[in-house]
Amino acid sequence: MADQDAQTPVGIEPPALSVLRWDEPPEGPSVVLLDQTRLPAEEAELVCADVPALVRAIRTLAVRGAPLLGIAGGYGVALAAARGEDVAQAAVRLEGARPTAVNLGYGARRVARAHRAAVESGTGPEAAAAVALAEARALHQEDAAASGRMAQYGLDLLAELLPEGGGHRLLTHCNTGALVSGGEGTAFAVALKAHREGSLRHLWVDETRPLLQGARLTAYEAWRNGMPYSLLADSAAGSLFAAGEVDAVLIGADRIAADGSVANKVGSYPLAVLAKYHHVPFVVVAPTTTVDLESVDAASIVVEQRAAAEVTEFTSVVGAPSGGGAGGTAVAPLGTQAYNPAFDITPPELVTAIVTEEGVISPVTGVGLAELCARSSQVTIS
Repeated sequence: MADQDAQTPVGIEPPALSVLRWDEPPEGPSVVLLDQTRLPAEEAELVCADVPALVRAIRTLAVRGAPLLGIAGGYGVALAAARGEDVAQAAVRLEGARPTAVNLGYGARRVARAHRAAVESGTGPEAAAAVALAEARALHQEDAAASGRMAQYGLDLLAELLPEGGGHRLLTHCNTGALVSGGEGTAFAVALKAHREGSLRHLWVDETRPLLQGARLTAYEAWRNGMPYSLLADSAAGSLFAAGEVDAVLIGADRIAADGSVANKVGSYPLAVLAKYHHVPFVVVAPTTTVDLESVDAASIVVEQRAAAEVTEFTSVVGAPSGGGAGGTAVAPLGTQAYNPAFDITPPELVTAIVTEEGVISPVTGVGLAELCARSSQVTIS
């Protein structure tokens, strides 16, 4: 990656990232991904010609982020249909690739339903596959539009919550930008809009251990967009709050339960506790497709446990199998056990507001969440 002095000048938007696309070369259809395990050093594409390849890409985090996983799930089902494979089985395999991310199952099931309806109406295999692809593309477009609306709602909320003058100093965790979305993202899109409109003073970027999505991906997106930003170790966030250097925390979500409990990248909950203590707004930005009304509360959310090697080793390629030829360097004694949940859960009483494409919920309650989902044009339950 070029150094920060060569970043895109303020006022000039960089070319949009091509994060996920459908391709139809002569050898057959495929889902083409920007391989996020290789960022920021290299912008390389990964071609997934079948569902198993896409499942591997999801599990190794070559493609990640709740909204984008929903899109990937939809295109994965369309890929199975185009290849004449078992669509229902493909949807189940895709949904199981990352169990906490509700959007993944939502996208896969939605496209599978469209395909099944076409088949049941007497449509032939090729036409039914075309229906599935059209539904995946519609999901992709809807997410892009939702991203823009969330950015505006989020910026309007910050204007209400924070004092005027001086610009916003925002802290974010993990990666929530164009790399997770059909558009410009969720929480990061709010910060980006603030930057473009001149109200962002500084973006604080948590490195997000153990896989460094903040350091590798959010810093990369901030750099591309010419934003004023600094990277910090996750454990340094407390000192920033204590020094009065954080005006608001913006994070995304991988699943929001019916009571408003928010599952997000591990490290989110400690930020919520810090924010509460220091009287700093803690804002979650996520589309309504991330709301799972069938998960009643925090106890209903399955938290993905990942490999110990992600904590006990550094690898040259994030998500690569550890040991042997993956370039892993041990940082703990051989045989060390590790606790490595991919997510933690923040209770609704620590969340100042949830920003969606349908509007803002504050205070966060189950009733408010249900009412908002009822207004949504998206299908938010199975």
